[in-house]
Amino acid sequence: MMLKGSDLFVKALENEGVEYIFGIPGEENLDFLDSLSRSKKIRLILTRHEQGAGFMAAVYGRLTGKTGVCIATLGPGATNFTTCAAYAQLGGMPMMMITGQKPVKKSKQGRFQILDVVEMMKPITKYAQQLVAADNIPSRVREAFRIAEQEKPGAVHLELPEDIADEHSDELPIPVSSVRRSVAENKSIIAAVEKIATAKSPILVVGAGGNRKLTSNMLTEFVDSTGIPFVSTQLGKGVIDERHPLFMGCAALSASDYVHRAVEAADLIINVGHDVIEKPPFFMAHGTARDHESSHSSDDDPVLVSESTQVIHVSFSPAEVDPVYFPQLEVIGDIANAIWQIKNGLAERSDKHWDFSRMMEVKTFHDKNIADGCNDPRFPIYPQRLVADIRKAMPDDGMICLDNGVYKIWFARNYPAHESNTCMLDNALATMGAGLPSAMASHLVYPDRKVMAVCGDGGFMMNSQELETAVRLKMNITCLILNDSSYGMIRWKQANMGFEDWGLEYGNPDFIKYAESYGAIGHRVNSSENLSKTLETCLSTPGVHLIDCPVDYSENDAILNDRIKEDSSKI
Repeated sequence: MMLKGSDLFVKALENEGVEYIFGIPGEENLDFLDSLSRSKKIRLILTRHEQGAGFMAAVYGRLTGKTGVCIATLGPGATNFTTCAAYAQLGGMPMMMITGQKPVKKSKQGRFQILDVVEMMKPITKYAQQLVAADNIPSRVREAFRIAEQEKPGAVHLELPEDIADEHSDELPIPVSSVRRSVAENKSIIAAVEKIATAKSPILVVGAGGNRKLTSNMLTEFVDSTGIPFVSTQLGKGVIDERHPLFMGCAALSASDYVHRAVEAADLIINVGHDVIEKPPFFMAHGTARDHESSHSSDDDPVLVSESTQVIHVSFSPAEVDPVYFPQLEVIGDIANAIWQIKNGLAERSDKHWDFSRMMEVKTFHDKNIADGCNDPRFPIYPQRLVADIRKAMPDDGMICLDNGVYKIWFARNYPAHESNTCMLDNALATMGAGLPSAMASHLVYPDRKVMAVCGDGGFMMNSQELETAVRLKMNITCLILNDSSYGMIRWKQANMGFEDWGLEYGNPDFIKYAESYGAIGHRVNSSENLSKTLETCLSTPGVHLIDCPVDYSENDAILNDRIKEDSSKI
């Protein structure tokens, strides 16, 4: 049976298990849109900007492990996807972008709106192709999905020209193949077990690559079985429940935090899922740290591990060679399987004589520091109080979706994540504007969970129009705006560099009226005590809620750049 190209494309997407397509179709997508209208399996989520659609598709991919799909027209629609492509590519989120194009076999309008979108996308995707024949659609779609979902997941792009969408073919979708990841070679497992068993004070570091569902289960079993303390990177938050008594903290700051003191105490670092897109929680050097009078790193550099400190790299792919990262042993293959094998190997060893007393001493000071400011009554609200109140309000599986701003550091550091992907932050591209779309995608994937976007006023206004989308789709989400009428993170860096406070303040709309104009429910926090009551109301009441919460960032520079470093250096 002959099918129109656009019909075949939609059937190929159905074959891949696609549930949603996010985006804004244009004239060049109308054949595809018509075909999509007849699909019983795929729902179109019409957004107000392509960037919101791309962020939603990427986060859908992050949460499900399945490729999120978004659509835009040619030219400006496609260029609006570039930030989303980079977001998914750096963050390891499987995402497919479909863009339209003028006919490729004839020209009706000269070069109007035409630019080389495929070449534009190639540097920021894993795969970018123009479809030049309807017969090629099934193979191109299957290949794109395969590449998007294999480790490390990322962004792919397919361009569907008008005339190819209208061309007919008798091809059929290609069945999805079953793939098992390669397991680590046995000798590397044996070597890892030997290094860990004979170490004096090993520590586990969980990074971005460890943030996979099965890996989370195995790492939890590993820590419970061995009793080895662990730390996380920002993208490793929640992989192991951070209420665990062996949790040493999250490497939210680059240097000289309590968590770095715990890493300094280790003579072996088991680095799981290390991804170079994250700021490293430690730097390797030859004898630097322990050759100084103090065992601590400098105030300017992350913790340095000495030449005698060994590093085991456990990941899907080999470690990238770098002047500050050169692990002595690499265990390459499926992480969950590798951790399971190492755990079993250690269980058979009776010669383990580990001493974690220094790490547990550091943890005592870390936990005390995290508790500081949790009940601070000042208003505008103190960041530590804000984080603590939100943690109390959210259930274990409740999801907070962070935009990008200085508050991200406070949440990474002070918000204990109970489950993986419940503290959704971006420490890869670290783009503004993703918070609200992330929450919307989270609601679609987990409609029964409590979902909250946490945005700075600057980041919120970059994609605030998606409030209409959320209201139209009858979502139950809360968006908390941290209002300081400025680009707060840049001001923090400005102060830290000794520059004059200048050029980063602006005005805001009345966020209550703004929310109401979209059909959302607006709330304004007017005291520190009022925040918890407002959160309770919003999380227990259906609908789209917007909270305007003034925040006090005046001590950010003093605390994050100076006080933590000074206090942690004394322990």
